[in-house]
Amino acid sequence: MIIPLSKPDISELEKNYVKEVLESGQLSMGTKTQGFENMFKTKFNARYAVAMNSGTSALHVAVKTLGLNAGDEVITSPYSFIASGNCLVYEGVVPVFVDIDSSTLNMDVSKIEQAITSKTKAILAVHIFGQPCKMDDIMRLANEYNLLVIEDACEAIGAEWEGTPVGLLGDAGVFAFYPNKQITTGEGGILVTNGEDIFKMASALRNQGRSVNSQWLEHDYIGYNYRMSELQAAVGLAQMERLTEILEKREKAALRYIELINKYFLPVTLPTLLNKCKISWFVFIVILPKDTNRDLVIAVLEKSGVQAKPYFPSIHLQNSFRFLYGFQAGDFPVSEEMSNRTLAIPFYSTITFDEQLYVIKALKKAL
Repeated sequence: MIIPLSKPDISELEKNYVKEVLESGQLSMGTKTQGFENMFKTKFNARYAVAMNSGTSALHVAVKTLGLNAGDEVITSPYSFIASGNCLVYEGVVPVFVDIDSSTLNMDVSKIEQAITSKTKAILAVHIFGQPCKMDDIMRLANEYNLLVIEDACEAIGAEWEGTPVGLLGDAGVFAFYPNKQITTGEGGILVTNGEDIFKMASALRNQGRSVNSQWLEHDYIGYNYRMSELQAAVGLAQMERLTEILEKREKAALRYIELINKYFLPVTLPTLLNKCKISWFVFIVILPKDTNRDLVIAVLEKSGVQAKPYFPSIHLQNSFRFLYGFQAGDFPVSEEMSNRTLAIPFYSTITFDEQLYVIKALKKAL
């Protein structure tokens, strides 16, 4: 038995929508892209949505549209996928990392204020693994210090903070649709905002700088080829129509894991789920006991046919960030400890109880 780390949930609807695109002959910037954007706006009560070819592209455009420039500082988490940092580096913006809360794995909001300087222009809040940051504290600080807020909700579609969908609490929010995400377009992302100026510039930047009302091949900005294809949008539109179903299946799978972990007395801990938020289950993370040889655990699981991976290495200790900014081990100790102890186990909407039971028994043996 081989149980993969992740698996997209693809139905006949996705296949039919892709077939429609292929038969239409319009493979870019067509009705499926518009439909995907419109469904996103309707589902999450956003005024504007701009689909792009990746979450990274959408994060980059968010940075550009908010006017962040070289030398500006943006506060964010070191415990995330590297795109959260790269999108700042692209524009010469300095990432100012704030260590995380070991219980939630999100940025420790009690440490944000001391990181604010005269150069701080924004906070990039990462909703790690689908659990929202403490957005009331973040927005309070943003208002007090006149800071912009970008939400990296790439892992958090459907998550809420005090009843409000994440991605719409700040100035701009970004979601991503890689195959391991809750819903997928293969590769893809989307920027959501309630700001008209942000929307207009984002629409232009994704399309080589061509404004929405520009003439053919007339370009107002130095832009990028960040367009989402119609094939991607076709898959995304079908996935959005099935979003509630998919998220419910993932939640049920997560609750089964929690039950099995308790039943079999696994010596692991789980991230704390805050009462004020609704989580959207992206991956299922366990925190291993201190001094556990995680590589050995992964190797033992692999021999049993169970895929498992570390999530996430700390961004500041990636070679590129060490080289650029001189970060060293010990700079953000909580992030570093969690990076060494967290493990993602197989998790997807179609995982069965028997597969989950097999995973938990294999993990118990590996520990």
